[in-house]
Amino acid sequence: MPHRQKLISVQLDEKTMVRRAAEVEHERAVAIYDLLEENYFALNGDFTGPYALHIRLEDNRLIFDVRTQDGVPLTQVPLPLKTFQSVVKDYFMVCETYYAAITKLTPSQIEAIDMGRRGLHNEGSELLRERLHGKVDIDFDTARRLFTLICVLHIRG
Repeated sequence: MPHRQKLISVQLDEKTMVRRAAEVEHERAVAIYDLLEENYFALNGDFTGPYALHIRLEDNRLIFDVRTQDGVPLTQVPLPLKTFQSVVKDYFMVCETYYAAITKLTPSQIEAIDMGRRGLHNEGSELLRERLHGKVDIDFDTARRLFTLICVLHIRG
């Protein structure tokens, strides 16, 4: 029996999307590709996957709009954006430091910054899992890829 508790489609709302740098678009594309290759996404309740996920920002909330594979709406899971703002802000700050350091610092200094960057990414991923608890079950790798997409949605231009 094929694994049914999974995402087969992920879309970011085009209305909240802005034109982004090539590096950001690459990160978004890689996160979606990796997410669709391997994920665990189980909607709590009397639902059966696989699922299509539409993610958007609306009224200071992050909306996980979960649909059937045919696009029929199942449920929407709203999460307050404020929950993620601090970790996303810190993550962006460390990422900027990391990218600036690549050309100027030693490999060991770059590795130290990268460890901090990964730590914040993990923190955001765990926060996402906590906030989805009781609504959607996801594994850690799925949470990491979804957190990357949340970060992409936070970029305003």
